[in-house]
Amino acid sequence: MSIIKVKNLVKTYRLPEKIEGSFNAVDGVSFSIERGEIYGILGPNGAGKTTTLEMLEGLNDIDAGAAYIDGLSVMDEPYKVKKIIGVQLQANEYFDGLTLGELIILFGNLYQVKVIPDKLLERVNLLDKLHAKPADLSGGQNQRFSIACALVNDPKILFLDEPTTGLDPQAKRNLWNLVLELNRSEMTIVLTTHNMEEAETLCHRIGIMDKGKLIAEDTPQNLITQYASDPPAAPLHGNIEDVFLALTGHGLRD
Repeated sequence: MSIIKVKNLVKTYRLPEKIEGSFNAVDGVSFSIERGEIYGILGPNGAGKTTTLEMLEGLNDIDAGAAYIDGLSVMDEPYKVKKIIGVQLQANEYFDGLTLGELIILFGNLYQVKVIPDKLLERVNLLDKLHAKPADLSGGQNQRFSIACALVNDPKILFLDEPTTGLDPQAKRNLWNLVLELNRSEMTIVLTTHNMEEAETLCHRIGIMDKGKLIAEDTPQNLITQYASDPPAAPLHGNIEDVFLALTGHGLRD
């Protein structure tokens, strides 16, 4: 059963003042996400991934089309939607003078829910940092803490925007394990990523965006079978990076 339905989603921006006209950062995107699924959105910089997530999260206006989360219209019932989703952004700012435990309580108050910081921090393996401040955290710890903040309202759906960017391999794997553990509790997870291995490891299905459009969508293995070119000699099969290059014609950081 679909928990997210997106129909012909459009986001339009005006071109710079010296150039007349406008462009669609998201151009008629449609997809659905099943309850309990990990769904990944891939695409080069400027493909519309983050803009799509921001519209689903109610952080950016929808210019055309529609989006429904657990049967609620994002456009018509944004506050009800925000009560059932958790959002981890690419960058976060906190009150530096507060400890992690105090920040968790603060975020809980924003949702008008009572949170036990110890339990939530233990869930993301940060219980020993209860009295630490954000400046004391490593990159991986900071990412896990940002997920803890996104979980204060016990969301049905968790949105992660490039959650492992800049992390070392160990911190990246720790965060992958956290995502899989959250998903085992039947939480639906939607993530954007530039990491092909991450998408292939975590996602039940992947949507690939380019120039504001969704150009392919399927399971990682089906995408590999359909689009990945035959490898030169060594590997026995292609991978999601081969799919991405075949579909978009350029690298993720281009």
